[in-house]
Amino acid sequence: MRVDTLDASQSDLTGAGGPQQPEQSGGPGKTDTVGKAARLLTLLSEVPEGATLMMLSRASGLPPSSAHRLLASLRRESLVDLEPGSRRYSLGLSLFQMGAAVAAARGFDGAALPVLREVTATTDESTLLSVLDGPEQLCVHHVQADVTVGVRGEAGTRAPLHATAAGKVLLALSGPDTRRAMLDRMRLTALTPRTITTREALVTELDEVRVQGFAVADEEHELGVRAIAVPVLGPGGRLLAALTTTCPAYRTTVPKAQRFLDPLRTGARKLSVLLPDR
Repeated sequence: MRVDTLDASQSDLTGAGGPQQPEQSGGPGKTDTVGKAARLLTLLSEVPEGATLMMLSRASGLPPSSAHRLLASLRRESLVDLEPGSRRYSLGLSLFQMGAAVAAARGFDGAALPVLREVTATTDESTLLSVLDGPEQLCVHHVQADVTVGVRGEAGTRAPLHATAAGKVLLALSGPDTRRAMLDRMRLTALTPRTITTREALVTELDEVRVQGFAVADEEHELGVRAIAVPVLGPGGRLLAALTTTCPAYRTTVPKAQRFLDPLRTGARKLSVLLPDR
């Protein structure tokens, strides 16, 4: 997610954090075959234009021979395609089918998008729907505001919980055992000078989120971006997702961002009925 004009450059395999380093042995998912294959699929998801064998080998830290064998297996299952002319690999249609099945099962296929469009039409800012996925938030829907300069986001992108408004909501409203386990494992990496980097400060803010029913991120994930998020709760009060309005920091202050709470809460109430209570 970033402040951008409507034109955006393509992402590359190195990502924001620089070139990938070879994976070290010893950790779960680092050296097993499934973990290596999953790493290749994740890398391909970041490059819509596809990637060559050598690009994938360098980015994953796998030897070319190992990467080639894994890609061949993934191709047999239609999880990966190979374009003969450019020799670039890309994600296969089987993954699209799987993703569509997950989206339908979780109510993210068509039910949620009209609600996000209504929120964006009211706020004139971008709207995101995110869910908790392990130690991160996963954006499952994004509606871009019709403005020249706005905050760009994409479905399928992930972000750390401690530095985003949606992440704080998802962390604060998760069950006590889940929250405690995530806090114990979480690395509070400083992404900007405003990022929360101590566990004590984060716990204090999460307590405030539970009391007030919303969270803000004041240029904590990315300089120049402010966001405010509310929880989407199922009929039983179970946390389903977080609904967020994001905007360039120059367009609003943190206190003024609270004007987005009414449309966000209206959208969250609609989504609480539309999304399955899983």
